[in-house]
Amino acid sequence: MQASSLAAVPSVPQSPVSRQWTVAEVLALYELPLMDLVWRAQGVHRENFDPNAIQRSTLLSVKTGGCSEDCGYCSQSARYDTDTERERLMPLDQVIAAAKVAKEKGASRFCMGAAWKGPKDNDLDRVLDMVREVKALGMQTCVTLGMLKDGQAEKLKDAGLDYYNHNLDTDKEFYGQVIKSHTHDDRLDTLDQVRDAGINVCSGGIIGMGESRKNRAGLIVQLANLPQAPESVPINNLVPIPGTPLADNPRLDPFEFVRTIAAARITMPKSWVRLSAGRQEMSDELQALCFLAGANSMFYGDHLLTTGNPDVDRDDALFARLGVKAV
Repeated sequence: MQASSLAAVPSVPQSPVSRQWTVAEVLALYELPLMDLVWRAQGVHRENFDPNAIQRSTLLSVKTGGCSEDCGYCSQSARYDTDTERERLMPLDQVIAAAKVAKEKGASRFCMGAAWKGPKDNDLDRVLDMVREVKALGMQTCVTLGMLKDGQAEKLKDAGLDYYNHNLDTDKEFYGQVIKSHTHDDRLDTLDQVRDAGINVCSGGIIGMGESRKNRAGLIVQLANLPQAPESVPINNLVPIPGTPLADNPRLDPFEFVRTIAAARITMPKSWVRLSAGRQEMSDELQALCFLAGANSMFYGDHLLTTGNPDVDRDDALFARLGVKAV
């Protein structure tokens, strides 16, 4: 690349806490020529990670449907008429069996999701048993249970939880157009509790919900400017689900998704950036471009919480074609 073409590329911090980003600065990243942006993101990636290693996580819905919240993208909300049926919390033995299969197939982290506004104490006790048993298998553990009450994060930490997932979803400006039953600040409060308990934070967002590029930049800024950047940053591409308010949203330009991955990598250089929902609709070539832009984690397995995911054989074949390894 010519030296003159690099002159327009903003400098990148070498530490996730070395500076505070502004929305204008992240917008400037988005507006770079795509090749310059991906080049810069790949450089940051190589400074902090093995460029040919991808972390693989498996996600299991341990309690599906019947959620009281009104998240406009979610088929699990009790407020919407979708094909997702309400189910009780899974028995412990079924969860452990699924975790063993995930480990055998090459996943290093096992994530358990429950469709709650937040866990009741008696439900949390059962989840704590799941965390302990999965941890005993030698896997990293992650849960997403909604908003936490005082003391619950500490219980999860004591049980051996490694990561707590609680996405910001979108920036504060756009949040109320997607969710009205709780606030953006409520989500930040749960992230504070998780961090204070000493649990790794997994937090990202969903793009393609009708937000502007400025909103997408705002989401990246809010994540990067947390007191400590999340250790894992899942970037979801909206999967429009019939029966939800966002069912008819047009698909996002794939290159905009790549730009979001690159912006996350540049602003959060030491975080795992994960390809999450929407990967089933991505070609192998688009996934490879996302890896080049700095994604180095993915959900692995046939299903996410309620949406499909590429099957294991397709992912194994993709890894072989690209010459990348699972970690």
